[in-house]
Amino acid sequence: MTTDAEIAFETRLTEQASAVEARLRRSLDDRPLSGEIARPERLLLAMRHGVLNGGKRLRPFLVMESAALFDPDARDDTALCVAAALECVHCYSLIHDDLPAMDDDDLRRGQPTVHRAYDEATAILAGDSLLTLAFDIIAGEPWEHGKRPTAATRLVLVKGLARAAGLGGMTGGQMLDLAAEHASPDEAGIIRLQAMKTGALIRFACEAGAILAHASSADQERLAEFGSAIGLAFQLADDLLDMTADASQIGKATGKDAAAGKATLAALHGADWARRQLNGLVEQAHALLDPYGERAAMLKAAATFVANRTR
Repeated sequence: MTTDAEIAFETRLTEQASAVEARLRRSLDDRPLSGEIARPERLLLAMRHGVLNGGKRLRPFLVMESAALFDPDARDDTALCVAAALECVHCYSLIHDDLPAMDDDDLRRGQPTVHRAYDEATAILAGDSLLTLAFDIIAGEPWEHGKRPTAATRLVLVKGLARAAGLGGMTGGQMLDLAAEHASPDEAGIIRLQAMKTGALIRFACEAGAILAHASSADQERLAEFGSAIGLAFQLADDLLDMTADASQIGKATGKDAAAGKATLAALHGADWARRQLNGLVEQAHALLDPYGERAAMLKAAATFVANRTR
């Protein structure tokens, strides 16, 4: 039976997703920005296909709710801009992950992947353009509503996002994931891979909200640790779904990790172990938020959602 807390969380998640979607549409209209010459229609359509295709928008949600934890007024256009920028990076990574040279997927969120709907070259350029758009939003956005962050705060956010998305974060994790098809890593190697490929952006999402709200350095680190815990839970739940769900349930192909010979924690220890670990990660995440009392209810609900999701 669905509880009142779960209903409240699902409602807030849906509301935030709609706000992020609207914000992304603004960034992806056909009017060139200052300094741009033109926006090629086919490339713009491919970008929209890759980013305006539904999804829970969990990472943006974490940015906005982490900011609101410290400043109830922080869930405004300021946090929304950073949330939209992060979603651009996430969706760029999905477009590139789906390419034949990577995971070679035909479906994403129940729709044809960008390289299937358009072509491989356009998909590569769409991903490239979403990545650069993310930094444009943070560094160049006029921020006409809400609290305008200082140049120093923008610099911290740009650096944090770059490191979470780059060599020592998401793309580095993707490289390790590709290598894992040929030489299976041990448990420590799998955890490192997943912390980079999946966890880095989730960790940044939680930390970025605290940064935007001018939380103390101790609070910023606590939120980053919370992000690390739910990042590992997210990937573990994903691996479990890949083992046990079907494509119609989660909107993409399943069983691909096993077919590619990739080592995952769920495959290494089994589904029952994975479920126990998920419960432990949720407890860890909740404990990190206990000092904030009821203000952290939405973030605690997000941790539970991540571990229990069915798609």
